[in-house]
Parts: sequence; structure tokens; C-alpha cells
Amino acid sequence: MRKSEIAKDFVESTQENSGSGINRRDFFRLLGGGILILFQPWNILDVNALPAEQQRSLPKDYNAFLHIAEDGTVTCYTGKIEMGQGIITSLAMEMADELNVPFEKVKVVLGDTELCPYDGGTWGSMSTRGFGPNMRAAAAEARGVLLELGAAQLGVPVSQLEAKDGIITDTKNPKNTVTYAQLTKGKKIEKFLDVKPPVEDFTKFTYIGKPYKHVDAQLKVTGQAKYTGDFKLPGMVFARILRPPSHGAKLTSADVSGAEKVEGVKVIRDGDFIAVVSENHEKTDEAIKKIKADYSFDEMKVNDKTIFDWLLKSDAAANVVRSAGDLEEGRKLSDTIIESEYHDVYLAHAPIETHSALATIEGDKLTVWASTQSPFGLQGGIVRELGFPMDKVRVITPFVGGGFGGKGVYEQGIEAAKLAKLIGKPVMVVRTRDEEFFYDNFHTAAVTKITSGIDKTGMIKLWDYNVYYAGTRGAETIYDVPNAKTTSYSGKRNAPSVHPFNTGAWRAPNNNTNTFARESQIDIMASKAGIDPLEFRLKNLKDEKMIACLKAVADKFGYVPGKTPGGRGIGVACGSDAGTWVAHMAEVKVDKSTGKVQVVRIACAQDMGLCVNPEGALIQMEGCITMGLGYTFTEEVLFEGGNILTRGFDSYEIPRFSWVPKIDCVILDRKDKAPQGGGEPAIIAIGAVVSNAIHDATGARLFRTPLTPERVLDAIRKT
Repeated sequence: MRKSEIAKDFVESTQENSGSGINRRDFFRLLGGGILILFQPWNILDVNALPAEQQRSLPKDYNAFLHIAEDGTVTCYTGKIEMGQGIITSLAMEMADELNVPFEKVKVVLGDTELCPYDGGTWGSMSTRGFGPNMRAAAAEARGVLLELGAAQLGVPVSQLEAKDGIITDTKNPKNTVTYAQLTKGKKIEKFLDVKPPVEDFTKFTYIGKPYKHVDAQLKVTGQAKYTGDFKLPGMVFARILRPPSHGAKLTSADVSGAEKVEGVKVIRDGDFIAVVSENHEKTDEAIKKIKADYSFDEMKVNDKTIFDWLLKSDAAANVVRSAGDLEEGRKLSDTIIESEYHDVYLAHAPIETHSALATIEGDKLTVWASTQSPFGLQGGIVRELGFPMDKVRVITPFVGGGFGGKGVYEQGIEAAKLAKLIGKPVMVVRTRDEEFFYDNFHTAAVTKITSGIDKTGMIKLWDYNVYYAGTRGAETIYDVPNAKTTSYSGKRNAPSVHPFNTGAWRAPNNNTNTFARESQIDIMASKAGIDPLEFRLKNLKDEKMIACLKAVADKFGYVPGKTPGGRGIGVACGSDAGTWVAHMAEVKVDKSTGKVQVVRIACAQDMGLCVNPEGALIQMEGCITMGLGYTFTEEVLFEGGNILTRGFDSYEIPRFSWVPKIDCVILDRKDKAPQGGGEPAIIAIGAVVSNAIHDATGARLFRTPLTPERVLDAIRKT
């Protein structure tokens, strides 16, 4: 079976004709004989909020992760979802190697709460480094069980058997064979191993470590792939929900008479929850505008221009997360002291696919298809909010059109379920682009203050790092500094949020904030010391992984040392995220009359341990670099109190193809190490490496992202 056919089969088996809410028994009747999947659920989010009978725990049964059908096809089950990161391919590669079956015989079912083992959500670059080891261990045990069953079938000891391509062979009599399919046909396999076998050694991999194109690529580029908004069910209605004009607004009254007069539209009201539904989507758009609503307002007195003072003046809790040596001693040992303050702004996720959900109730069973990074979280949310029993709620996540952390929230799924319950029909909720921006859980604005010091030889002696409202991801000092302290300032427990709207994870959450500050400060010190920025970093590093990444990227870039600013427009930056070390070099051209910056080329090297699919990892790196240009140059959410002023791509500019520079990537060979995250690390240093390159080109130093032409020009004028 070709890879495109496997992907198509996955789509058909998990997405199409699923309105019946097929139960587990019927599912396996349709699959036919094979290993019985004994589902044992995991703990769900907010588990303590659920009744004891609905709390779930990690499955120890390997069957929860896989199924072997009568034709030898292996189905891999994962609660993770596919939003372009490529796990539909890489997890199949891992399963194929652990079971010793052909890659083409493995298909993957993702994000279905009725079929898959529980997962806390697809974020944090955890699919490969978190779920992967559990899945591989399950597959390794399944392989061991199959070998024992094969030994009994063939009448030879296990030590005399070899498993390859789903066939168990007697090594002393190659004609004496039995297939996995023959062993599992029509059987309920309940055999387990007391001693769990180790996972496959990297020297025996057939698929892992080799480049494979994403198996869903053809479906996606030809438009065949189905996303939530593509589904249709008989009798389905579209819904638009009355939304407030600001996050500080509260509904006081609503006149829905105008909406009720629109032909084919029904108004649904449950307290302050007001929606219009119709089989005609355009009619809902018309009707929602005819509702006359009044609001009271309780706005925070802050906007995008005053946010940084607002954060610094807030009543924050201080948490010292690292302390070494003595800061006063560091000051005494330093010949040069640098104090800097860095600002980062709110960012939107801006996925091309907006949040969407389709809900239907058949009998007492609710099924929801939703664009979410957390299908089990949505399932738990519906249980809590609407009172459905856990076993009567099924959430299915089709392909997701981008998430970046923004689809970890799932209100649209609860809204669709609530409306389906109220009106007894299938309901589709699709956010408009305006709603997508308004209800985003934005990357948080933040302030970082750093006081650092170096001696006459260019050794860092002082590092006092203070970050406000960005958290500590990426705040590690990295460099070898004898006198250092890192303090994180955040909202106090049970205190009102300092932000006027929701904030949350945004690809490598806030690591770009911390890396921008740290690597800019390091560059300032290198320039003050009169030392090449690469040499300065290497001089102050003991971290062998970071040193290796910096040397690798310098080699790939063809780096020639030089003090900054040198007029060449070359920058250096590095950092770590999700267990992966990363280093960048960039070359830019700056128009000093306009402040416009063109990135000519970027090189990136990363140590991510075992790289399962180099082709997929390369795509992730290139995607991170491209996306990173957005927060570097243009992306910023403008607001006044709780009113989001940035509501579309006309005012929120994401990277364009014309921006993309020449990109060169290096993945260090670490096959003997545990795999680490690949979906986020390469984005963290883009702001810093470009800013450092701008400084090298112009002598201007920028302390706030995005690096707009106006800000670049202003910095040049102040140089």
C-alpha cells in the first residue's frame, strides 16, 4: 500500500461517515479479528474536578496503543493530534521499527477519545519525546508476546526466531514461518510479559533516522484532507453566537426581534448565551448583526503603549528560580556593567483554520468533531460544563489547520455541544476571523531587565536576570557565570489577572522573549569587550551541546570572525527548548534611510537527540524560522483595555513568501541519544539573531520586538 493510500485510509476510517458515533464493539467488529484493544483510560486534565468513577489512569496494557488486523495491517493509536507537525508519519516509523513490520503496513489513528489512549494535549514538542517512548515500549512488548506465540506455533525456542516484515521465521529452518496476522486472527490476546523487553537498539533501525515525506502531504496539497469545518451531517445547522465588543464588557440587555425576523433563522437563548442558528450560513451572519445588545464596561486602563509600565507597576510575586555565587561580588569583579530592559508584545496565533466544532447527539451519545489540540481536555470540559457522563461523550479531532498553542483551548467545542443539546440538531460553530483574533489566548507581553558584568578579559562575572510575566522557559543563563540570579515575576495566586484578556502558550511559550533578551545582552557584552560574538559565547560556555551547535552552525554558515558592529550585518544567537539545543547565524541588509530590513540568509544547527524523521525535522526547523520572522518584524496585537483592535490579517501581518531567506539547517547526529522536541526550538532565537545582525550592520541596538522599520530607523538615529 502506498503512503498516500495509508493516509487516505486513515482519513476515511476516522473522519468520514462518523456521525453515527460508532461504538467500540462495532469498531472492532468492522476491523475483524486480531489483537483486542483493551482500553484503559489515562488521567484527564483537572482530574480532581471529576467524580471518582470518571477519573482515569495511564494504561499499562500494550494493546491500548496498537491493533494488528487479519491482513497484517497495524493501527497505531495516539491521543495526539496532527496539525502539520508530521507525527502521522514519524509515529508510524517508530511503530514499524519496534514491531518489525513494513512502514507501509502501519496507519495512525489520532485524537479520538473513544479509540485512543488518553493524552493531555499536543503541545510542548512532547509527541516524540513523551508519547513516543511509551508507544515504543508497548510495541516492544507486543513484539515479545508475538515471538512467544510464534515459538509455540512453530515448536522452536524464542531464541531461534527472527521477526521481520511482520513474519516470524525459524532461523534454522527459513521455510518454517508464521505471520503476525496468522497469530492474531480471530484471537483475543491477553498474554503479557513479566519482564518487559527493551526497545529496539538504534543500530537495528530500518526506518527511524531516514527521511520520509509526510504521508498526508498529497491529501493536503490536493485539498482532499478534511478539517472540522468540511464536515456535513443531515439536518446540520450553522450557528453564530453573540459576542461582546470587549473583554471588559458584560451584557445588560439584548433585543433579538430583528434576528427573529430573518427567514430560516432561529434564536437560541440560555441566560446571557445567545445564538442564531440556520441551515444557511449566510443567514446566521445576517441575523447576528440584527441583535441590538447593550453592555456595561469595566475596562482595565491599559493599552499597547502603556503595557510595559503597567506590568512593572503590578503587584507581582517574585520567585528566585536560580541563584549562584554573590551578585555584589560579581559587581566588584566586573570592569564593565551593562543594564538593559527588553520589551515583548502580545502576539496572536493566527492559524489559517479558525476554531471550529461540529456536535451531534444520537440517543444519549454526544459526538463532537473539533479543531483542538486537546480532544480529551474538550471531553472533560463537556462533562464538567454540560453534565454528560464521560462514556457518553466522544471527541474526534480531524486534521487541524495550525495551532501553535492557540488551540489548546476549546470553548467552541463546548458551545457546539451546548447548542446541540438545546436544539436537538447537529450544530456547526466556526469562528470568524474577527472572533479568532478576539478570543485568542495571546502570547503575553513581557518585560525583561538584565544587569550583567564582564571583566577585562571578556569573562562574564555578573548576571542578574529579572523577567516579568513571561515565565522561565528559556530563561536559563546557559553561560558559565559564577555570580548569577534569575528572578521570575508573575501574578499572585488567586489575584486578578494583570492582563486585560486571555494569554497562553505560543509556540515555545515565551522562550523567544527570554532568548531575545539574553542573547541581545550577550551580544552587547561581546561588543563592549571588543570580542567576536561567536568567540565571546564559546569563551563563556561549558555546555558541550551548545558549543557543538555553535561550531556546527558557524561551519554551515561559512562564518568569518569579526568584532561588532562591523558593517557586515551578521548575527549570532543560541538557546535551548524542549530538550533541544539550537544555534543560529543570520545575514541581513538594512536600508538606513527607511529602516527596512531584509534577511538574506539564516543557518540553524540543532541537537535534538535521536532524529526520527530528518525530513520532518527539517520542515519543522524551516517552519520555525519562517514563523519567527513574524514576531521579529511585524506581529503585534494592538488593544485598548479589553478591546482588541487587531482583528484580521489587514492589521496583523504574518510572514510572506517574499520574506523567506535562504535557509540552511544542520541536525547533529545523535542516534544513540533519547529523542527530543523538534516542533519549537528553531523559533526561539530568530528575534535575537536578526536584532544582533542589525546591530552589526548599523551599530543600532533594539530592545523591543517587533523590529519594525520605524523602530529600526529610530534606533539608527540614536546611535
